[in-house]
Amino acid sequence: MVEPCNDNLSIKAQCRLLSISRSGRYYDPKGENPLNLMLMRLIDEQFLLMPYYGSRQMARCLRRHGYCVGRHRVRRLMRVMGIEAIYQKPRTSDPHPAHKIYPYLLRNLCVKTANQVWCTDITYIPIKRGFLYLVAIMDWHSRKVLSWRMSNTMDARFCVEALEEALALYGRPEIFNTDQGAQFTSFDFTSALKENGIKISMDGKGRWMDNVFIERLWRSLKYECVYLNAFDNGVQARQQIGAWLAYYNQTRPHSTFNGQTPDEVYNKAQIYQGHAPDKWKKAA
Repeated sequence: MVEPCNDNLSIKAQCRLLSISRSGRYYDPKGENPLNLMLMRLIDEQFLLMPYYGSRQMARCLRRHGYCVGRHRVRRLMRVMGIEAIYQKPRTSDPHPAHKIYPYLLRNLCVKTANQVWCTDITYIPIKRGFLYLVAIMDWHSRKVLSWRMSNTMDARFCVEALEEALALYGRPEIFNTDQGAQFTSFDFTSALKENGIKISMDGKGRWMDNVFIERLWRSLKYECVYLNAFDNGVQARQQIGAWLAYYNQTRPHSTFNGQTPDEVYNKAQIYQGHAPDKWKKAA
């Protein structure tokens, strides 16, 4: 897919066009043995159903499925996957001073149009010999996926790249909502939002319902695409996930919008606001 000897496009430019990070170009997943990868797949499936399961309950669930596994092993794998049980916890430490936590701005807010609120999140994607992370940026009103990136690490760079692409393609929202993950509280990510005059909103700790629409996107993606395909590598995962996200935006009817697709809802909102390209206005 990426051609190292291409005289017209650098590897960086090719990765940008293919929506993958440069680190993903060189990624050869390894580190976890086949049993751990199987356990991670089962943990991921169970977590979609029971997001309040912690490491103890998850270990009990795996043992009922015939896997002799302890709580500490499950806890380590959940940390690698970037997931934790959703429940109210006491505050035992302050956030790092360089990572400011912003208040949640969406409570009781009526989101009436496209580009009023965007949101984002990261999820775990299993592949044959390892795993990747997927970030997506979604328009809250229409549920349209505006941009996405995959990476083999949980650093902030691939999240910033997805944000920059969404801003370049669709302008800027009034409010951008995230969870309190280190990628989204990082200086690079919050600076990109501030430089564009975007208000920053962050979910309450452990409150997945504060970002519910993108959580529903992950559930649909995994049951309709990821779990039905055994991805051999990152390239195959990127291709099939990209195809599913295009289907989600353009073709998949959404019950909330009486069978309209996210693209249709987003485009109509843009036409109503007078911001749509001429080809949309003519089509309307």
